[in-house]
Order: sequence, then C-alpha cells, then structure tokens
Amino acid sequence: MITITTDPIDPAPAIDAARMPGTGAIVTFLGVVRDDGIDAMEIEAFEEVALADLREIAAAAAEKHQLNHVDIIHRIGRLFVGEPILLIVCGAGHRKEAFLGCEEILERIKERVPLWKKEFREGKGTWVGEDAHPSPGA
Repeated sequence: MITITTDPIDPAPAIDAARMPGTGAIVTFLGVVRDDGIDAMEIEAFEEVALADLREIAAAAAEKHQLNHVDIIHRIGRLFVGEPILLIVCGAGHRKEAFLGCEEILERIKERVPLWKKEFREGKGTWVGEDAHPSPGA
C-alpha cells in the first residue's frame, strides 16, 4: 500500500501484510511529530505528484534491495505531538536488505516528494524545511 491520508496511521495492518513466505525480516520506520516546543504541525502535499513519487521510490528500492514487500503511508493535515506522520514497512528475505531498503526509501522521500510542514507555536504558524511552502503568501 502506497498512500497519503488524513486518517491516523496504525502500523499493525502494514506489518501483518508484510508477513509472507520468504520474508525473514520486516523493518518498520514510524516518524512522529517531535515535541520540540510546537503545539501542532500541518502537513500539505501535492498529492498526485507525491503519490507517483512514492510509488517510484518504493519500486526502485524493492528492486535494488530485493524487498518482497513495501508499504508507505504518509499523513497530511493537522497533527499533534506524538502522532505518526510517516510509516514505512519493508519486508525482505534478510535483515540487511530490509534495513537498507527502508533507509533508502526514507531518504528519497525527504529529497524529492512534494510535502510541506508548517509548525504552530503559540497559535502562529511557520513553514519549515529547505523548501518552505511553494504558494506565494502562504
């Protein structure tokens, strides 16, 4: 499953889906809203492009690292401290491939997927990251 959602992320179904013959390792990454003085975070995506990028990233990592299962779920909307933002689940025959695949997927998402984060502190929002927000005046 490769998806972008406003719904809360539950890792259990994705982990269960990765359990299959030939899978000896399931590596899971769960990114959460960090408690660094913010009240909330709002995440936006250019969904059509982001989904296409996520699919390409998953396919490339699966081929390169012999992954037999990849799930990527990215959340958008308003999230609060501790809530999951991103789930990556990689299944492979061996742990090394699963770890390498998961790490590569995470790095590629950060590099190329059109996602923007706005942090809220004391009611005031500020776009963060190398590519703040593309909308003028946002």
